[in-house]
Amino acid sequence: MNKRLAGSMALGALIALASATPAVAALGPGATAPTFTAQASQAGKEFTFSLADALKKGPVVVYFYPSAYTGGCDLEAHTFAVNRDKFDAAGATIIGVSADSIERLDAFSADPKYCAGKFPVASDADVKVALSYDLKAIAAQPGMNDVRGVAIDHAFIPRTTFVIDSHGKIVAALSSETDHLRPDEHVKRSLAIVQHLQAGKTP
Repeated sequence: MNKRLAGSMALGALIALASATPAVAALGPGATAPTFTAQASQAGKEFTFSLADALKKGPVVVYFYPSAYTGGCDLEAHTFAVNRDKFDAAGATIIGVSADSIERLDAFSADPKYCAGKFPVASDADVKVALSYDLKAIAAQPGMNDVRGVAIDHAFIPRTTFVIDSHGKIVAALSSETDHLRPDEHVKRSLAIVQHLQAGKTP
């Protein structure tokens, strides 16, 4: 068995374990979204992302995902990228958050197949941001590789998307664990919610 196949099998096993683990209840609608700053990258260029600053412009979609360069996360990033103009039209900002290092995210954020430079992704290497949203990460296991064959040595944050209104209140929390959503469904549902907010409707 080659190393890449072994790594892929290990990754699949971890994802299966994550699915079997009882979900930790994330912050829900009506809660005040914890503000945070984090090192982020867009189109390979690093900067400090501030949720408080982003909220001054309108609603924010904060989506947590397990790891760059893994199947579901790649699909989710690509789907956000191709729909970025629609989020812009609704006045919404997108920010992806994972425990990937900023170096991994520099590549991922610029990759034309995934983020394509369309929106930023932030590094939560110590998972403090995830914990503030009541999300519990799972440690990576030795020998895990991403789709490029590069070792994954960071924690996995459960796939959860928060839609936050311009007042800083969480209006929706979408979870793959509890809502059984596919990665691309996080994008479709969050887009529908920010479009409702723009129209002055309750999501």
